[in-house]
Amino acid sequence: MKQVAGELRIDFVEGSVAHRLRFGGGRGQDLAKAMGLRAGKTPMIVDATAGLGRDSFLLASLGAQVTLIERSEKMHALLVQGMKRAAREGGQIREIIGRMTLLKGDALDVIPELAGEAILIDPMHPERKNSALVKQDLRQVREIVGSDDDAADLVRLAIKHARKRVVLKWPAKAAPIEGVKKCTHQIIGKTTRYDVFMIS
Repeated sequence: MKQVAGELRIDFVEGSVAHRLRFGGGRGQDLAKAMGLRAGKTPMIVDATAGLGRDSFLLASLGAQVTLIERSEKMHALLVQGMKRAAREGGQIREIIGRMTLLKGDALDVIPELAGEAILIDPMHPERKNSALVKQDLRQVREIVGSDDDAADLVRLAIKHARKRVVLKWPAKAAPIEGVKKCTHQIIGKTTRYDVFMIS
């Protein structure tokens, strides 16, 4: 059934999130590796651009305490609803949601107040030539939040305030964001790459 635009709903219980929880591959996943989750190491994570909350949920499912920041009033409200519905499920899902703390505000203002070990930044990606490739829900997110013109400022600020690392999630083939220093290393998947900036 085709969803009508405007019916965006954040679901942590079923669909792609549930599938990733069951079959994702644990700490061996690119995102988990990029964020520094490995045996015996579980950093405190700040997700500076929460969006649909899927990456935060995945990281929380691997044991991380995650602080989500969302500046869009509407996305924040959708996340609140989604997290409440998920918490009502009880069991494992409730436990995961319990490791997620949602803040409303602009990450540029909030990050300096948090002592995040690892900061994840997933700005709106450049428009693809073939918009049919972009999933419906991601198109709806773009309609709600617009484009993140301050992505470079956010990466630079995060590098200043993160204790261990900053990770920029970006399309695998896209050019680096202008005005940001060269990353320490990259983890490149089929469609997504993670530019990792280690803090010395």
